[in-house]
Amino acid sequence: MSSDLKYSKDHEWVRIESDGVAVIGVTDFAAGQLGDVVYVDLPEAGAEITAGTEMGEIESTKSVSDLFSPIDGTVLEVNDEVVASPELVNASPFEDGWLIKASFDALPDDLMDAEEYAALVGS
Repeated sequence: MSSDLKYSKDHEWVRIESDGVAVIGVTDFAAGQLGDVVYVDLPEAGAEITAGTEMGEIESTKSVSDLFSPIDGTVLEVNDEVVASPELVNASPFEDGWLIKASFDALPDDLMDAEEYAALVGS
């Protein structure tokens, strides 16, 4: 876990890239729980996302899970690499396996820091 990230209870992470732009991905804990990721369905650029609501789907060899947005905002960019190679979510969840970049006005108060998230997942 990284101290420059914020985490949601739904196991997504948020990294502030620049003023008003965030990168969103799935935590290594979630990737490990999912198993081998084989498919990722993400919102299109321009789509509005709302904190706590479904923004896509992730499928592994074990299960299919909803992806929940950790922030309110607008999708600016989708990681086409992870759509083409979903295994990047497992191999590099915090770097190459990011999901979307989105604009936002403010981060929700319920996002956790690394220490709080570690306590949540018991690591």
